[in-house]
Amino acid sequence: MATILIIQGHPDPGGGHLCHALADAYAAGAEAAGHTVLRVEVGGLDVPLLRSQHDFRHAPPLHALSPARAALVEAEHVAVFFPLWLGGMPAVLKGFLEQLLRPGFAFDYLEDGGTRMLLEGRSARVVVTMGMPGLIFRLWYLEAGLAALTRNILGFVGFSPVRATVLGGVEAAGEAKRRRWLSRMDALGRAAR
Repeated sequence: MATILIIQGHPDPGGGHLCHALADAYAAGAEAAGHTVLRVEVGGLDVPLLRSQHDFRHAPPLHALSPARAALVEAEHVAVFFPLWLGGMPAVLKGFLEQLLRPGFAFDYLEDGGTRMLLEGRSARVVVTMGMPGLIFRLWYLEAGLAALTRNILGFVGFSPVRATVLGGVEAAGEAKRRRWLSRMDALGRAAR
């Protein structure tokens, strides 16, 4: 059994969106399979933006993110849910990750100019929802907003494998399609994938 951290990256703290339902289905599947589920609701956090390289490297960690840091240390698998906004993750999720995955916690700078990953041994699943068809996102936009998270952030700090699920056309999706998506999230949660 695994410890799974679910990061709900939808910026609306009120809930009720498809991302929330997908994360709930993932959590329900994981718990039904005996996994331990931890959760972070990014929309409910007050996370200031980092505005300088000095702050990124040297400012003390935010006390408000202590539970998120502890959950990430405990987790063997992380599932991140977010809606695509302007081609990428919402700003509050990006700001949260910049504050959370800082030097000394997620990676170290090496004297030769390289970096050392500090979060190896964890896998991740990224679930992104969008209004546009998923095929357009893949072929025209080359999944750039997704690669920014999967490769440039999670891969950079040591997560492997990092898998992704793209759910496109969400506004036009009927009830049957939404039920299939929820069932798929339940199955992924059970498998901790």
